[in-house]
Formats: sequence, structure tokens, C-alpha cells
Amino acid sequence: MKIFKALATLAMVSLLGVVSANAAEKGLVGISMPTKSSARWIDDGNNMVKYFQEAGYKTDLQYAEDDIPNQLAQIENMITKGSKVLVIAAIDGTTLSNALANAAAAGIKVIAYDRLIRDSKNVDYYATFDNFQVGVLQAQTLLKGLKERFGDGPYNVELFGGSPDDNNAFFFYNGAMSVLQPLIDAGKITVQSGQQGMDKVGTLRWDGAVAQARMDNLLSAFYTNKQVHGVLSPYDGLSIGILSSLKGVGYGSGTLKMPIVSGQDCEVQSVKSILNNEQYASIFKDTRELAKVTVAMVDAVSSGKEPQINDTKTYNNGVKVVPSYLLKPVAVDKSNWEATLIGSGYYKAEQIK
Repeated sequence: MKIFKALATLAMVSLLGVVSANAAEKGLVGISMPTKSSARWIDDGNNMVKYFQEAGYKTDLQYAEDDIPNQLAQIENMITKGSKVLVIAAIDGTTLSNALANAAAAGIKVIAYDRLIRDSKNVDYYATFDNFQVGVLQAQTLLKGLKERFGDGPYNVELFGGSPDDNNAFFFYNGAMSVLQPLIDAGKITVQSGQQGMDKVGTLRWDGAVAQARMDNLLSAFYTNKQVHGVLSPYDGLSIGILSSLKGVGYGSGTLKMPIVSGQDCEVQSVKSILNNEQYASIFKDTRELAKVTVAMVDAVSSGKEPQINDTKTYNNGVKVVPSYLLKPVAVDKSNWEATLIGSGYYKAEQIK
């Protein structure tokens, strides 16, 4: 019996050794995230670490705090450490060419995460959401809210864009304008400021304070004798600043109805704002699913296989069309927030209520 137990223990130790060796063979994945200032990037990083480790990888997660030289230094450090694959959500998608050339020279595969990396042939794959559709949904929720709150119009609407150094910002804006521009041309929507195009409405680094200051200026310059009915906002962090500006001049109190304000990412503060009848809607992008898609991509390329992709036309980074996997975004407002966000397990009810 003692001999049997000893042999069983030896077999178990050997098995654990094989499992441990297999896990170690999968290697190190460098994960470069832009900032911790947005809750969604914290969630992205945590989700990826969890799923990569469950799949047997070691991870090196770094946040660059929206500092481009810092992100470049972190990526170079990941290369030096011997990362097998780099997963990068770029601060500025045009600044990484040299770092990616160094990664390619070291045989390291690169996956662009949620933000397209531009001007480099050394981007192997791209994992993201259907960003044009995000913009379409933002415009559709804006129109739905305008009709509900202000009848058939016409409407005064102001436009905000994301950061001009983030390729996604252009997809969001173009998607939204594919819906709004025909109504602007038909006179059903008026942009009183006349400010259209990402060169005029972009918000560098997605900064909510910058958005609030611009909204202040728009209100004082163009709405002293007019009412703003809606604001296209591409991100919850901007929406909060825009709403602060609107509330500061009396919108949402007395007889002055709160304008319809869109958003994106379903951040907790903005979901609460939706329930408080301030922000009208947001766009839900389940970052858990994006992390799972990314892990599957890394698993495939690490095994010398082709990862699953569903788009080979949309994302030209200026040098090549990057093979991509696009997930579907979901519009969230007061009518479906609980089923979508709580029902899916993304949030717990006590986080919101």
C-alpha cells in the first residue's frame, strides 16, 4: 500500500509538472493599455489578465496614463522581456511604427486592441467592436430621444467627436453622420454653431473637461435666445462634462427640458445619469467578450494557426488592411439597461442603484 501511494504521488507530481510546463510554454503576453482614467480600460486590462492566465499565459499589463513616450517605453520593455505577443490599445495610433518594427524583428506578433494602430505593416490582427455601427446607434438613440421629448422637430443639435488621434473616433463620427447628415440637409436638424467635421468637433484625449468648456462656449455664443434639443456625444466621459455645462445654465430644471445626450461605454456614473433622466442613452460594448476574442487570437497565432476573423475590408491602417474581428455593440437606455447590464452579469445591481 505504501509503494502504491508513493507511485500515485509520483504520478501526480509528474502530471502537475507536465501541466506547469505546458502553461509555461505558452509564454508571456505584453498588454499595453492607454490609461486608468477611464473605468472601461481598467476592466479591459483586468479581463485580459484573467482570461490569459486561465489559458495558461503569463501577462505583463501596463498602463501608460495617456503619455505617448511612456507607452513607447513600456512596449520596448515588453519586447526586451521576451513577450511572445503584444496586445496594444494605442494612445495615439500613429506613433508606434518604430516599436512595432522592433517587435517584428524579434518575431513578436502584434494585435491592435480596440484602437487601430496606423502606418505600420507590423500589425497582425485587430480585435474591436463594429465602430461605425457604434456611431449609427448613437445617432439613432439621439433621434429616438428627440422625438420622445420634443415631438417632431425641427431640432437644434450640437456635435461632439472623440480624440482625433484615435482612429475609432472617425468611425464613431462617420457612423453617426450617416444617420444625421440627411436630416441636417433636409432642415430637420440644425447645427446652430455650424461646427461639423472632426477637425472642428474632435475632443483631444477624450477629455470631459475640454468637452464641458466647449459646450459652455457653444451655449453662450449660439443659444442665448435658442434652445438646444440634443447633443451627439461619442463617449460617456464627454457626456458627463456636456451635461454639467447644460445643467449649469438651467437645462433640466423648471420648464427647460434636458437635451437628449448620447454616450458610449455604459460607465457606472452614466448609467446612473440615464436613470436620473439626464443622459439619454449609452452604447454597451462587452469588454469581457473582446478580451475572450483577443485571447483566442493570441492562442491561434501562438500555435501557428489563423485566428477567427470576420472583416477583411474595413480597417486600412494606411499601409495595409488589418484582418479584424468585430463584435456587435448594443444601445442601452432606461428601457433595457437592467436586462442588458445586470442580466448579463456585467454589473451587479448594487453598483448602479
